[in-house]
Amino acid sequence: MTLSDLPTWFVRTFAVAFGLIWGSFANVVICRLPRGMSVAHPPSHCPACGNAIAPFDNIPVVSFLLLRGRARCCRTRLSFRYPLVELIGGALSLAIVEVVIFQLAGSTPLGRAVALYLIDFALALALVSAAFIDAETMILPDSITLGGTALAIATCTLRGLPMIESLFGAAISFFIVWFPFIFAYRRIRGFPGMGLGDAKLMALVGGWFGYRGALFVLFAGAIQGTLFALVTFLLRGRIDEPEAVLKERAEMQAAADAGDEEARQLLVEDPIGREPEPGLRSARIAFGPCLILGAIEYLLGAPFIDRLLSWAQ
Repeated sequence: MTLSDLPTWFVRTFAVAFGLIWGSFANVVICRLPRGMSVAHPPSHCPACGNAIAPFDNIPVVSFLLLRGRARCCRTRLSFRYPLVELIGGALSLAIVEVVIFQLAGSTPLGRAVALYLIDFALALALVSAAFIDAETMILPDSITLGGTALAIATCTLRGLPMIESLFGAAISFFIVWFPFIFAYRRIRGFPGMGLGDAKLMALVGGWFGYRGALFVLFAGAIQGTLFALVTFLLRGRIDEPEAVLKERAEMQAAADAGDEEARQLLVEDPIGREPEPGLRSARIAFGPCLILGAIEYLLGAPFIDRLLSWAQ
């Protein structure tokens, strides 16, 4: 069976439904992973009162609309993030089908087309989960960054990227963030300029796209991050850190004041342990979402972006 044997309407409909369902699972990952909870157990439950959520109240997007954004059990208002992530999952799934799968020859074996779709969609959904986690906590989980790097290297030949290029891309992409912004920056100023999670995220990007794709993602992320910071500062006059970061720093400080040497060390070595100075120049934003946006842009527009890069050389 080949790709051309499936009607395009069926493929598109399946992609949207599949993406919405797994977008719902991404919400579980975003909620539980930073808290060290299992993403499989217990089953879905109300974040406010803990009651189990019935299957008919767990339909992506539809249930949120029917319930008018409130939990059925205790009427607590639900975060708009839930339908947003589900919609992002559906949109990314359809986009991957359109710009990756439908660009394959019609004679492509169906098994290969499905495999390419699944690994690209897994990457996209993992990146979306990481972006929301980083925006909330300024932490990029190793299970996503390092796990994604392993998947990138394991599937590189299926995606048409030579193994040596995937390995080199992962290594050099990690180095170009770690050496100047973490190792050298710490030697000069006494604290790192970026988190190690950003370097691990770039290893994932380099392993998946190669060094050319990683360079695009790094520069696109830097531009988008700068624009975000400027617009936020102009509109609000400040850039606030996430509440989770403020809480974690307060807990570190309390432990350090109580004589905990490990907490005292973290206040020096961990980027979130240092309270930023007022002003735009010292403002701190989560850089992971900016890099992730660049990675998704490259995933969906690699042929066009590669042509632009070739013309620029």
